[in-house]
Amino acid sequence: MNTYIILIRYTQQGMQSIKESPARLDAARKTFKAMGAELKSWFLLMGQYDAMVIAEAPDDDTIAKLALAVGALGNVSTQTVRAFTEDEYRKIIAALP
Repeated sequence: MNTYIILIRYTQQGMQSIKESPARLDAARKTFKAMGAELKSWFLLMGQYDAMVIAEAPDDDTIAKLALAVGALGNVSTQTVRAFTEDEYRKIIAALP
């Protein structure tokens, strides 16, 4: 499984219904699982982003579908980045010419 960091910003709609956010997080966990991915960790943030998710998914297509499905609900906007573990990093560096 690949690791992804999803940075989240609440939209105006998401802020207006912020008290429903925990239920939306629970629903997101179920959606991730149904698509063969896992929402590993969720963090409330202070600063440029409102929240962050650490997720695992089998491939980029799966995580892209999840980000689009969650974003289409209108409560958040996301920015997703692929994260490489230390072991993956070391393997990449070792393969350099």
